Formats: sequence, C-alpha cells, structure tokens
Amino acid sequence: MRRLRTRVAGALLAVLALTVTTACSSEDGAAGSEPAAKAEAAAERVEPLADTPVPQLPVTVRSSDGRKVTVRDAERIVPLSGSLSEIVFTLGLGDRVVARDITATFAQAEKLPVVTRNHDVSAESVLSLKPDLVLAETTTGPDEAMDQIRDAGVPVLVVDPAKGLEDVGPRIGTVARALGVPAAGKELTKRSEDRIAAVRKDIPKKTDKPRVAFLYLRGTASVYLIGGKDSGATSLLEAAGAVDGGAESGLEKDFTTITTEALAKAAPDAILVMSKGLESVGGIDGLVKIPGVAQTPAGMERRVVSIEDGVLLNYGPRTDEVLKSLVDQLYGDTK
Repeated sequence: MRRLRTRVAGALLAVLALTVTTACSSEDGAAGSEPAAKAEAAAERVEPLADTPVPQLPVTVRSSDGRKVTVRDAERIVPLSGSLSEIVFTLGLGDRVVARDITATFAQAEKLPVVTRNHDVSAESVLSLKPDLVLAETTTGPDEAMDQIRDAGVPVLVVDPAKGLEDVGPRIGTVARALGVPAAGKELTKRSEDRIAAVRKDIPKKTDKPRVAFLYLRGTASVYLIGGKDSGATSLLEAAGAVDGGAESGLEKDFTTITTEALAKAAPDAILVMSKGLESVGGIDGLVKIPGVAQTPAGMERRVVSIEDGVLLNYGPRTDEVLKSLVDQLYGDTK
C-alpha cells in the first residue's frame, strides 16, 4: 500500500531523471528556445550559508518510512536525489558529499561521481564509496537496493517528497536535523521563505490570471505529456499569480498524453516547460508543431516559460530563483 501511495509523488522524479539522461542527447536543434537561456543562470550554483555549521552528532531521527535512524557520523554523505543534494550543499556541508544522483545539476556537484538515477539505485556503487549516511526520497528504489544498503549497516534517512511551496521548510529541517545542524536548518528555512515572500510581493496583481499549462517533453522518445492535478507544478504556478491550466481543466492524474482536446480545455496563455525538454523538440519552433499547441493562445503568441530541469520543482533553497524566473518570463514588460 505504501508503494501505491508514493507512486504518484514519484512520477515527476522519474520524469526529471529521464529528462536529464536523454534530452541532452537530442540531435534536434534548439531554434527559438531563447527562454531557456534566461533560466540557466539561476540553476548554475547553489548559495551556501555564510557560516559553515559543525554537525553535533550522534542524533536519532525518524525517517519517513517509519524507521528510527541514528546518525553517528556525517563525513561521507550520499544524497540520492538532486533536491536533497541541493539542501546539503546549501546548508554548507557540500564538502562532505561524495556522490550524486544524475538530477543534481548545479555547478558545485558536477565533478562528483554519478552513482544513481533515483529509481535505478546501484547499491554496489553507493557502498563502494563507504558512506556513513544516505539520504533518500520516499520514491527512491528499487527496494532491494535500499535494503542492501541498510543491511550493510549504513543509516538511510528517507524524506517525504516535495509537492509544493509548503514543503520547502520541512524538507530543509528534516535534512538539517539528520546532519546534526538544526540551527543551520532554521536559518536556511527562514532565508528561503523570506526570499520566496520577497518575490511574491513583486508579482503583478491582475484580475485575469494567466492560465499556464505544464508540459513534459522528450522529443528523443516522442513523449509529450501535459501536467494535471498531481504534476507538482500547481503550487508554483499559483504562487506566481497564475492558474494551472491542466489541473483547472479537470486533469486529475499527474501527467496525461497531450491531445488537441486536452490542450483546448487547458487553454493556456503560456506554456511551462523544462529547458532540456524544450531543446529536445527543437525549441519553440518544434513545440508549436506538436498537435494542438499552435491552436492555443500560448502557441499563437509563442509564449513559453522555460526553467532548468534540475531545479524547476525541487521546492528547496533555490525556489525563490525559480519563482522569479517564472514571474519574469510570464509577465515580461507588463510588470
């Protein structure tokens, strides 16, 4: 039953991993993908806290899988998702991270060995690095690999998935407590929430909120999906003063295959995409060739918002940058 409950939450993580691993290999051009360049700078680096905290260990914390996890050392940390890596680095403990998931795309992590692809964890690769703490999402797997890591005596902390803006603080706090730096977690939470609030203050107050459809694109495999209620994008779009067109049109699932009818019901004024996904279909020129896109208000105006894959829906320390990029691209000169 737990597997069924977490399947929807994990869908976007799987999508993101597929995007990062395959979209870069696209042979298509990126003509018309100028919005992608606007979001790249925000995704290149994380900003650690000014003062590096010193872990106070051991600590015992409760994992999201119901286990009690005792962390005695945090010298060799392996986060099994890009989002968790981002939190550890931003807390100021990045020098203790010895490996990364393929979705950790920020600059400070780029030289670390890639040992997992979230849903394809290699227990052997993880254990070869002799970690003293592994951080995982509830959707990380397969279960056999995770059990093998635990059986080797390595503490594994499982963290609830990020679904919206309200998860920023709790996820930071969970990781910080496990690392023995709860005060740094509170400081980072406050910094993150204050920065998000500052961006929201600058969002134009409009009577007619723009409708935005979140599309997942992977042109190399001819996969074209529209996000619905559980895609993870709704909270971000609403924070930007917009309406999630897919969810509003009645799409209950996380993602649904794009059809002309689905796009017509969503009626987006703008389309939100991951930057590498946009590149994989040949930029905006290729996007509008997908059946139904050109007939939407967004397609007719070529109004596309592109955010870097590894940060778009992390709901972590860089969410303020994501929100600002979304707002800037969505409203442009009308702010």
